[in-house]
Amino acid sequence: MTNASRVLLWAAYGWLTAGGVLHFAIDVVSQYLRGKRVPGAETTLYYGMNSAYAFGQVLFGVVGLGLCWRAATLAGGLPFAMLSLVAVLGWLAIGFLFIEYWEPKFGIAVFGLLIVARLAIA
Repeated sequence: MTNASRVLLWAAYGWLTAGGVLHFAIDVVSQYLRGKRVPGAETTLYYGMNSAYAFGQVLFGVVGLGLCWRAATLAGGLPFAMLSLVAVLGWLAIGFLFIEYWEPKFGIAVFGLLIVARLAIA
């Protein structure tokens, strides 16, 4: 694996982890602390969906970073790249169906492009 491939892997999974943490901080914690949503079933679903969306990104990103650190050949392999692209499609589907603003979709698209770039130079 080339040095550029490793950099792209670290960038991709680091971006995903940071994006998940920021998504949770902005869409869940800050709105809760500012009291932007009226308590009710819709608010519970909003917080739950955004929490699960962000937690999934953080968890997948941390697993990817762990693999980059401990087993770079496994993280750089085709099966994990395909799994990552399937995850991108899932997050984009959730984003387009349930999230009304564009920032989370953009973040996931960047992650997908980083994975595709890694595959292109391999």
